[in-house]
Amino acid sequence: MELIRGIHNILSKHHGCVLTIGNFDGVHRGHAEVISKLLRKSQQYNLPATVMTFEPQPQELFRGERAPARLSKLRDKFLLLDELGIERLLCVNFNREFASQPAQDFIEQLLVKKLGVKYLVVGDDFCFGNNREGTFELLCEAGLKHGFTVVSTQSFVLGDKRVSSTMIREALGKGQLEQARRLLGHPYTLSGRVAHGQKLGRTIGFPTANVALKRKVVPVRGVFAVRVFWQDSDIYEGVANIGFRPTVNGQICQLEVHLFDFNDDIYGRQVEVELVAKIRDEQPFESLDALKKQIKNDADRARALFGDDAS
Repeated sequence: MELIRGIHNILSKHHGCVLTIGNFDGVHRGHAEVISKLLRKSQQYNLPATVMTFEPQPQELFRGERAPARLSKLRDKFLLLDELGIERLLCVNFNREFASQPAQDFIEQLLVKKLGVKYLVVGDDFCFGNNREGTFELLCEAGLKHGFTVVSTQSFVLGDKRVSSTMIREALGKGQLEQARRLLGHPYTLSGRVAHGQKLGRTIGFPTANVALKRKVVPVRGVFAVRVFWQDSDIYEGVANIGFRPTVNGQICQLEVHLFDFNDDIYGRQVEVELVAKIRDEQPFESLDALKKQIKNDADRARALFGDDAS
């Protein structure tokens, strides 16, 4: 899949596509349903299936730390959309200037002139442009004028509820990982590069890989049984803490992973951490000895969940 970073990198060869627009946060089963339909139209029109998404996500620009917790970073979206068969991902820099442009400019300059859209899929609540003046109805009118088809995303329903990123965040926040997995259509993972930390884990017998989350708000907190892997690696089991490490006065939310029966150096590696089951909420302890004892209990519980013998 080709990644186009920014409107300024749209070339003449990118003119002509079938397109869907959205955050695609988590790339869940509802998104997969939309993309499946887009791929069918891609074959019908003989044009590349393209996704337009935004960095930062619009609510992150407007609401900052009050924005909903992000399920997936751009890298995660890229990999998941690639698996689904999308040919091009256009990542638009979402800033105040872009957000305040007239809706007609978004349509005529970006959708028509640069992208040459022939078939467009958006939510019927999709709004864009200055003061959110751009609506689904305006897009439909523009489609008639400029010769492209506009259809709305049909909500993907599981049971009696519409699958949404909000619903997945709620499941993750409650530690309902199986429910989140069912809604996503794939395991929930956090990815990042292993960085040097304070190395306190080593001093209490539980060395950890510290993974930079690089998010304003994290959708999950607590202690989890996890599976961890990276490029060309085996899959390793372990236990992870996601939080602020109150026992040692941590200031930022981070992910710390202790891998079972593993002693290699993985600093600098980009790792994927699959959350398998929640063990408990994060909590402060009176001493490092108390923390050590609890981590031992957490590790034993995680090993039991994986069917290993506790060590």
